[in-house]
Formats: sequence, C-alpha cells, structure tokens
Amino acid sequence: MDQAFDYSAVDRILERHDPSPHSVIAILQDIQEHYNYLPREIFPYVARRIHVGEARLYGVATFYKNFSLEPKGKCIIRCCDGTACHVRGSNPILERLREEFGLKDGAITTDDGEFTVETVACLGACGLAPVLTVDGEVHASMTPDKATELANELKERAGVAK
Repeated sequence: MDQAFDYSAVDRILERHDPSPHSVIAILQDIQEHYNYLPREIFPYVARRIHVGEARLYGVATFYKNFSLEPKGKCIIRCCDGTACHVRGSNPILERLREEFGLKDGAITTDDGEFTVETVACLGACGLAPVLTVDGEVHASMTPDKATELANELKERAGVAK
C-alpha cells in the first residue's frame, strides 16, 4: 500500500456500502466519481476491505468502458464515432478538438488536467449526428467550426487561456 495516498475518501465511500462482492460496481462508481478515475492504489486496499480478490476488482474496472484507470479532466468531452456520426463527419470534429486542446501523440487529457477529449462508439443520438457531449450535455449537428467555438467557451469557463 502506498503510504502517500490518502485513503480517507475511500474509507468514507466504503462506509456507505455493504462490504461485500455484491457492492463492487457501486463502490468503484463512487470512487471514480470522487477521483474522476480509479487510482491504482485503491485496488489492493478495497479488495482487502470488502474481501474480494484484487483481480476481480481489476476485471470489473477494465470490463466496463465507463471506468477509467487513467486520470481524466474536470471537463469530459465525448465525441461520438458511431456509424451515423462517422458518416456525417465526426473525425474532423474530433481532430479539431484535439488541436484546440493541444492533445498530441494519443493523449486524451490536457496537461493541466482541465479537459479530456475521448471517442465513444455511440451516444444514442443518431438523428442529431454528428454529436458530442460535454459532461453529459448533448451538442448536436456539430461541425469543426462549432467545435472550435465550443472549445473556446469551455476554456473561458475554466479560466484557461485560449
């Protein structure tokens, strides 16, 4: 166990749940909500506390796409790359967002930890394609220019220089 990691938030989360294997998903969801990802340090700690194997926790965390083992930004932008969005031009939109946020070499989160730009297989809004979400809010009929406008608004809202 890493001595530098503060487990007090994890302890508070565990107190709210039944300490059993049946609570694994709910516990991991709450931990991710707190940290915005699942820190690797929590796996051995939680496994001991709820009496499950560490491999089971990793299995759940890696099976479900909603969980992330990598830190994400405070603002999460999901660009749909489902068939309807892809056909209607989601790739240029995604590339524009990566450019606007300075994401290079496969990075999905800005160095300052403010923004994450990721793709998803489908957002379920095919009739509004191409779409993206910002912290769950749908933005329909996107274009690269609209993506630039949105990126500038988000940066301004976060107090980040354009």
